[in-house]
Amino acid sequence: MAGDEKAIEAGGRVRAHVRVTGSVQGVFFRSGVRSQAKLLEIRGWVRNVPDSSLEAVFEGDRDRVRKMIDFCWEGPPGAQVRKVEVEWEKPRHDTPGFEIK
Repeated sequence: MAGDEKAIEAGGRVRAHVRVTGSVQGVFFRSGVRSQAKLLEIRGWVRNVPDSSLEAVFEGDRDRVRKMIDFCWEGPPGAQVRKVEVEWEKPRHDTPGFEIK
């Protein structure tokens, strides 16, 4: 985990850049992430990466972003998550909603 989550928190808001590896493509992982993000009112995006991993950015309330990261460890049925890497970044307030890229 790069960066210190609490050191870069801004007004209770954090931003996590996440990479999920394992069997995470072709199992509706991105749509599951989007649904969970909307439920938790998280801003950001998720996309497949050519190396068969998944990349996402979650921005919002610290506790809710942590719940998103926990969701990434589970994933939808059919996913086999091997690793979730998190890099904490300074919140940018530049993403209006949550999208699949």
